[in-house]
Amino acid sequence: MSHLDNVTTGVADTHGRRPRDASTPHAGRATALRYRAGWAAAGLMACAAAAHADADTESHLQRCARIEHDAQRLACFDEVARDASPRRSHPDRVAKQEHVDDVHRIEPARPEAGSGDSMLDRRWELDPDSKLGVFNLRAHRPIYILPVFWNPDPNRQPTSDNPANVVDAPQSLKQVENKFQLSFKTKVAEGLIGDRGDLWFSYTQSSRWQLYNENASRPFRETNYEPEIDLVFGIDEPLFGDWRARMLAFGAVHQSNGRDLPLSRSWDRLKFTFAAERDGWVVMLRPWWRIGESAAKDDNPHAEDFLGRADLHVVHQRKEHEFSMLLRHSLRTGDRSHGAVQWDWSFPLQRYLRAHIQLFDGYGESLIDFNHRSTYLGIGVSLLPWY
Repeated sequence: MSHLDNVTTGVADTHGRRPRDASTPHAGRATALRYRAGWAAAGLMACAAAAHADADTESHLQRCARIEHDAQRLACFDEVARDASPRRSHPDRVAKQEHVDDVHRIEPARPEAGSGDSMLDRRWELDPDSKLGVFNLRAHRPIYILPVFWNPDPNRQPTSDNPANVVDAPQSLKQVENKFQLSFKTKVAEGLIGDRGDLWFSYTQSSRWQLYNENASRPFRETNYEPEIDLVFGIDEPLFGDWRARMLAFGAVHQSNGRDLPLSRSWDRLKFTFAAERDGWVVMLRPWWRIGESAAKDDNPHAEDFLGRADLHVVHQRKEHEFSMLLRHSLRTGDRSHGAVQWDWSFPLQRYLRAHIQLFDGYGESLIDFNHRSTYLGIGVSLLPWY
């Protein structure tokens, strides 16, 4: 009798009676033993299959652990977890939801979050197959804290061409303070013009904190609030060499420090953004036009002659290191020619924690210093780089 026959002999008929073997006096006991043995064999085969799957999973985990690049190692672990998890119906829907859940967390974008190695696509969802829907929280600018932010010549008595915004008495300021920045964005609408044109809202807040100024009760010297809105169009056009045009955007930005007179500073702009990239490089050009105010309400007349009328931002990733340079200029000559340059360098310390070094020279490190030239050196850590 075959093994299958052994198993089926222990199964009751449609009336609930078990078949009896008349040739053997102990047929009932033997039938029960065969029935149990059949199910035990099936259980052992299932356990063996599960053990084999566990062994495969363990080998994949070991392979992931040997990957040096943090983002690629995380992507590998996520892939193993997805393969090991049970899948219900609609696998495409499940996979897309997992992708949305990954992006919902504010963390460094994973390599598979966009189109392969496109840094801009990972941040802005430029390609059609990269769209993840609306209201997913994403990183915008770097998030960092610089416990050491040193300036040899603090602006103790801010001035402005508006007499109501001139500080009468010098402030008590330390040369070393603390600086930190928070920044995020979310897509609020998708495909506004045909199937193109995504509307993004972003917000950045940066603070300069006189943490070591005990005599002045450790005040926040300056905090800048910067909400932005951009209508973003993804493109993919060759330029020269390996460079490709990848993004166009039209938007508006407000920036202010939320202070009362005479320390109040603010301005509003309309901006245009063009971005291009090649492997490991991103270049973003942003010219803007300041929205005018009446002379009585303008906290900082001629701010564009110091804060600039355009900026150029260059980011380069080399292995785990990220280098960025920001150039701003007034696009004027003579006495109206002013600008600034800022360099940032970050590299990993442990998992998502990165060392961060910042060097600034020029006008407008913050709004209160819009017409004051200064040099800053910052040392600290960051949680998120640009890309």
